[in-house]
Amino acid sequence: MSGGLTCAWNSEEALHGLAGSPGVNFAASGEWSYATSFPAPIVMGAAFDDELIEKVATVISTEARAYNNVNRSGLDYWTPNINPYRDPRWGRGHETPGEDPFHIKSYVKSLLQGLQGGVNPQTLKIIATCKHFTAYDIEDWHGNERYGFDAIINSQDLAEYYMQPFQQCARDSKAGSFMCSYNALNGVPTCADPYILQDLLRTHWNWTDPGNYVVSDCDAVQNAYLPHGFKPTREETVAAALQAGTDLDCGQYYPLHLPDAFSQGLFNETVVDNALVKLYSALVRLGYFDPESSSSYRSLGWTDVSTPDSENLARQAAEEGIVLLKNNGILPLKVPDDNNSQKLSVAFIGGWANGTTIMQGTYAGPAPYLHSALMAAQNRTGINALYAGSPGDPTTDGYPRAIAAAQQADVIVYMDGPTTADESESNDRNLIRWSGERIDIMTQLAGMGKPFIIAQMGDQIDNAPFLKHENVSAIIWGGYPGQAGGDAILNILTGEVAPAGRLPVTEYPADYVNQVPMTDMSLRPNKATGNPGRTYMWYNNATLPFGYGLHYTNFSVSVENVKGNNKKSEWAISDLATGCSETYKDLCPFLNVTVSVENAGQVTSDYVALGFLAGDHGPSPRPLKRLVAYTRLHDVKPGSSSKTTTSLSLSLGSLARHNERGDLVLYPGEYKFLVDVPTAAEWTFALTGEELVLDKWPQPRGRAGT
Repeated sequence: MSGGLTCAWNSEEALHGLAGSPGVNFAASGEWSYATSFPAPIVMGAAFDDELIEKVATVISTEARAYNNVNRSGLDYWTPNINPYRDPRWGRGHETPGEDPFHIKSYVKSLLQGLQGGVNPQTLKIIATCKHFTAYDIEDWHGNERYGFDAIINSQDLAEYYMQPFQQCARDSKAGSFMCSYNALNGVPTCADPYILQDLLRTHWNWTDPGNYVVSDCDAVQNAYLPHGFKPTREETVAAALQAGTDLDCGQYYPLHLPDAFSQGLFNETVVDNALVKLYSALVRLGYFDPESSSSYRSLGWTDVSTPDSENLARQAAEEGIVLLKNNGILPLKVPDDNNSQKLSVAFIGGWANGTTIMQGTYAGPAPYLHSALMAAQNRTGINALYAGSPGDPTTDGYPRAIAAAQQADVIVYMDGPTTADESESNDRNLIRWSGERIDIMTQLAGMGKPFIIAQMGDQIDNAPFLKHENVSAIIWGGYPGQAGGDAILNILTGEVAPAGRLPVTEYPADYVNQVPMTDMSLRPNKATGNPGRTYMWYNNATLPFGYGLHYTNFSVSVENVKGNNKKSEWAISDLATGCSETYKDLCPFLNVTVSVENAGQVTSDYVALGFLAGDHGPSPRPLKRLVAYTRLHDVKPGSSSKTTTSLSLSLGSLARHNERGDLVLYPGEYKFLVDVPTAAEWTFALTGEELVLDKWPQPRGRAGT
């Protein structure tokens, strides 16, 4: 054996559009110099619109194929990032759709359909890579670096939370590739862990289609040796990784050390052959060796990149993801619709007000354009846009400029928040509060007696001081809204589009970071350790809760009467799985809950229907509630005559909970179905009889039967 498995495929990134990466080659100008740049996943997650996500993914894969047809990219993409956003300090949280596993599963289901061209199609459009497998959500916190971190997680939390998005990827959506992560899980580096790469991924989830392969995060195989120190030698380390199921090493440890490992008899040729067959089978599934005439994908070209429809979709994705957090009635702004009237003077102040590339977030590529909110306002009829940038230190001239602009304005819009300088790969945050100088300038601006609006950008931050402040007129959250972010923000502020996004994360109080270390991976509250609980499911003292979002109108919501056995809202567990033909019983349908929605206000608006479950079923402690269904209704018109209904689909899996072993169990007890945040309607039902195991979780090696 004279070589090893190298990273033959360059890494291509497409988190929210084709991104600058070793495998994507953008031209300096002209054709092939840009691609559509959508909002960051955290913003698209806030839309709670799965149809939108599939459309976005379809554009991304189309542009990826077009670039590949002129040899400017490959066809295997290291996206999506589906690690749940567990801790508000995580530097890469905005790369994910949010904190809830059901939400991420639904998001990634639609995303993979668009990226790969369907579920397990005959010809893959591109290969999507679900990452980072698994329990990866620490960059560098107080000296705990991702390269050497050991995530200690019990089977219950692992099965219930950390693994759910990956189950969707592997078992149900048939993602082409998985990426193992830098960290260890319960003492074993993930890229050398046969429990997760074989027992769970390939055996339990049956992820065994031709071409399904595992790639390491870059240098993660090397990290298994150092700093993890998993095996005494480099040769033993690479042999362990290869035999565990890591087929492709993004790094140099396989080519450097597999030959000697083979010479030492640490693995045989069959192991290498299996890995190579997977990799070349992936190329076959992409149609890589087929004639150009065999696939319509091969005809895609520059005219299919950044089309008018794609650009409109990028703006729509940003608009749908913006969340209204506070409004005392100032929004939407009343802007004259002609140039003959007195213009509305609006001062745009803050570090994001004229932001361009800042709006893209991480893993972004060159966009066809980048429209700031200031630019959008300057081009809007009826607005006189004033500008002052980031105030910086109080001793500099930034403050006077900001105050001067505000004095001339009718309305003040302050745009600021964390940026990728604060939160990114290799960079976790320590604080989740506004800095002192920003609180200072915002307080001054709020005290000027004029309408004062905050556009909080970037990732989550504690807005409590301004949610309570009587002189703060409104607050919106815009995240990282992409190439058309400024247009989207202005459209929301002026009422061209009504806001309907919902927070995809919990907004924690600033002191939360002092209550639990990032390294504590447990979710449930623990008095012994002081852990107050994580996510909306286990934490009950949020500044703003997961799913929160205001509108420019009011909605009236009700659950239509649902009956089960004997005309009562009651079902026998023994009857529920009877007659279901699904291979995996958690996918068996339970029922569709009909929700009635009436726009009781005066503004046409989208509405996101969120369905949660709570109750006394299953083991203690029990979650406060958990998301089990959602959908987004579009353009709900005011008036009772426009009253509409929607169905929220429940499966047996959505009713079930995980026990301490990680098994998914359907429990008898009372169930409360709750709609909206805060709860606007509810329905109570019961399951009776003996508990039923829907999915038996494989136990870690060496612990079977415990």
